[in-house]
Amino acid sequence: MGLTYPEISPIMLQLGPLGIRWYSMAYLAGIVLGWIQVVRMVKKYNLGLSKAQIEDMVFYVTLGVILGGRMGYVLFYGEKVFSGHWLEVFAIWKGGMSFHGGALGVIAALWLFARKYKLAFLKLTDLAVLVVPIGLFLGRLANFVNDELWGRVSDVPWAVRFPSGGYLPRHPSQLYEAFLEGVVMYAVLNLLWRHAGVRERQGLVSGLFVLMYGLFRIAVEQFREPDAHMGFFFGTYTMGQLLSVPLVLVGGGVVVWCMRRRV
Repeated sequence: MGLTYPEISPIMLQLGPLGIRWYSMAYLAGIVLGWIQVVRMVKKYNLGLSKAQIEDMVFYVTLGVILGGRMGYVLFYGEKVFSGHWLEVFAIWKGGMSFHGGALGVIAALWLFARKYKLAFLKLTDLAVLVVPIGLFLGRLANFVNDELWGRVSDVPWAVRFPSGGYLPRHPSQLYEAFLEGVVMYAVLNLLWRHAGVRERQGLVSGLFVLMYGLFRIAVEQFREPDAHMGFFFGTYTMGQLLSVPLVLVGGGVVVWCMRRRV
């Protein structure tokens, strides 16, 4: 049978002609909550960043998320670009952001920020990945509200009948990702960060983040319906899985390098 989709409006608040969407608010809330936690951690662990530097870092990271996420979507998933509707590239409010592109954007932004202030790059990435799961969690919930990125047809008791999925019972894969990429990754990384030995090995939590995300994304893609315009690659794999393989390799390599490195 499947559970009935709650059909929540993607518009959180309508102010005249202006509609504030849950998807946009998920990004905004993720940035603000992450900002608050970074400020607290810098004070608690005496990480040596001033208030002005933290604000500047948030600005850099925000640009990296938006520009990288959108360009990643255009390059990896954006069929609109290749069908003549190139103006859709700028329609960020309609959704369509790639984690893999956003990750590259944030890495580039933090590298530029570290170079500007002559700070340790891996120290900054470690700080950033501790709060990224907040945004991932909220973003996946927004995907559920938007009735998008649902899973494959299934007969599990918790399958959901999404309207845009033909009202067929499907895996609520957005919620699977919210739990693994959001709740689990946040808990693991922040618990490890409490140990001085982990903090001293700069890059370790960054590597763990990349490794865990890659593994979780590959696993959840087994339950997620691939994009209709892309389908499966090699008859079995999705674009999300193919893009996550390098994350597993790079993340695992960074973890091994950090554990073997003397501190």
